[in-house]
Amino acid sequence: MTQVGGAIGAVVVGIRVGGDVAPGAVAELRAALLRHKVVFLRDQHHATDADQVAFAGLLGTVTRPHPTVAGDGKAVLPIDSDRGKANSWHTDVTFVDRIPAISVLRAITLPPYGGTTVWANTAQAYATLHPALQALTARLRAVHSNLHDYAAERPRIGGVDVKEESYREEFRHLEFETEHPVVRIHPETGEPTLLLGHFVRSFTGLSSADFYDLFGLLQRHITRLENTVRWTWRAGDIAIWDNRATQHYAVADYDSLPRLLHRITIAGDLPVGITGDTSVVRKGDASSYAPLAA
Repeated sequence: MTQVGGAIGAVVVGIRVGGDVAPGAVAELRAALLRHKVVFLRDQHHATDADQVAFAGLLGTVTRPHPTVAGDGKAVLPIDSDRGKANSWHTDVTFVDRIPAISVLRAITLPPYGGTTVWANTAQAYATLHPALQALTARLRAVHSNLHDYAAERPRIGGVDVKEESYREEFRHLEFETEHPVVRIHPETGEPTLLLGHFVRSFTGLSSADFYDLFGLLQRHITRLENTVRWTWRAGDIAIWDNRATQHYAVADYDSLPRLLHRITIAGDLPVGITGDTSVVRKGDASSYAPLAA
């Protein structure tokens, strides 16, 4: 294993992705993931969707592709630049109560330049907050919604792209809204982490003006360069991240070139705040998307 950033990220070697990875190797990988928040596997050229699904199943219960987007109908969600670009800081699927625990992303088609992905460590971000801000966020709750999605506010040049508009309509055809604690306790490490990102619509009890000011302050802190790792993809790469302790941003700097990756997510549990409060569903039922992890 080779660490690639001081706050986040490591390359793990010696694993060939598939359903037959030895339990000891899976345990070591999970330990590395919990420590480094995102780990990278190189040279997995052999891997198919079936290999990726089988491998992901060794880390937990595989979810359906997405609460609103069909994907392959089973487990794989294509992250396809032809249907939109997620160039905004977010944690995956925070608009449901059962936020995925882990995401597994495999490179399929990559542009010859650009298309990097950046991850930020939300546990480190909380740990380095000023104590006064830690005290403030401990009792703060945020409303997350898929109707406030990361694509909606992206600047558009030219006319409406039919494929992208179709994807947006699919993304938003069911409404989900969940209130989460802003500081959640990681269920495996016990670390406090900041649960924010672009699906956040408001802070409960705060005015819109106060929300935007405070949200901007916290997001700037989470995404400070010192708290991030930027990954330049190459063929055969797989990234695995702890979705309970990270945000990520896919950089849309590759013009109109094709970029395709396949994502699989692992079921997560109900977030618990630092004061013991839990997430509350406001709209939508995500039980068909994923079971609650034990």
